[in-house]
Amino acid sequence: MTSQIPLLSLKAQHERLAPELRQAVLKVVDSGTFIMGPEVKQFETEFAAALRAGHAVGVSNGTDALRVALEAVGVGPGDEVLIPSFTFIATATAVSALGAAPVFVDIDPVTMTMAPAAAAAAMGPKVKALLPVHLFGYPADMDALCALAAEKGLRIVEDCAQAHLTTYKGRTVGTIGDAGAFSFYPSKNLGAAGDAGAVTVMDPYLAETVRQLRNCGRETGGAAYRHVRVGQNCRLDELQAAVLRVKLKYLPEWTSKRRAVALRYIQNLQGLPIFLPDPGRSGTAHTFHLFVVRCDRRDELAKHLTARGIGNGVYYPIPVHRQLAYQDVLTRPTALPHTEEACRTALALPMYPELELDAVDAVCQAVKDFFK
Repeated sequence: MTSQIPLLSLKAQHERLAPELRQAVLKVVDSGTFIMGPEVKQFETEFAAALRAGHAVGVSNGTDALRVALEAVGVGPGDEVLIPSFTFIATATAVSALGAAPVFVDIDPVTMTMAPAAAAAAMGPKVKALLPVHLFGYPADMDALCALAAEKGLRIVEDCAQAHLTTYKGRTVGTIGDAGAFSFYPSKNLGAAGDAGAVTVMDPYLAETVRQLRNCGRETGGAAYRHVRVGQNCRLDELQAAVLRVKLKYLPEWTSKRRAVALRYIQNLQGLPIFLPDPGRSGTAHTFHLFVVRCDRRDELAKHLTARGIGNGVYYPIPVHRQLAYQDVLTRPTALPHTEEACRTALALPMYPELELDAVDAVCQAVKDFFK
């Protein structure tokens, strides 16, 4: 039996950063400022700079980032939003929370991101926006989706929850559509010490709309009890912003290490009856939030790896359009063969920046042994 290799481990990262994290947290505690203070403002500036975005607005979590971004671009009751069904359910629930309806479309069989042709086929008079997901750290086909949006007069919100520093043809995701929604859930490539998120936009008017929506409808810098729109309380707090500021400095290094781990997997697993992810090329670069392979014998392979002490995970076993939560609200007949296939075959192997290459080799050997 191989020594234990977890699917994900945050322990090594947090041990390395412990002195900086403690200092950052204590600074906030000593300041007595916990909401909408200097740490949030500085993190927003630094995160926007890291992505080359015009503006970043901190919010309470990734789901709120999606919801606020959609509301800011005009999505509301009675509208429809095209989304892939192969995603975490928050992509859909953010739409539903606004009284709009998600319309599920199929994915590209290679990239597992929203298929532009499927999106075009799902168009209807109520469609207001596209919500592509940069899944597992790989970007959706933004050229084709932006062209479709321009043709139909639609807005685009990018779901970047798994795609920190992912690039598409030289542009960082979250800066290509009208808005980008990021999650900083602890397991993400950039993770907080709890829930946190951000919305990125290029347009200053849209950025101010997001700021108002996340802060009870107040104007930035306005009077405390003057509310110019119906907003929500979904602000990023100072403690999470302080933690994120410490970690953001290391994100480029961690991203490079994730790519090195992925390259080792790809080199070692060539020639086996599994489908390997594309690391990208020509300015399009995967950031490997997860390293997901596809295998017709997925469940058998997962059991084999677990028996060897190797962590693995299925993302996602049930597509959103088949979740019980959406059976009574589907607006269209749904046939999504590529989505169904991905749910049946996708398996995540261990992936995190601190994963040593000899551990990657051990995982690969276990995979090879399964096929022997």
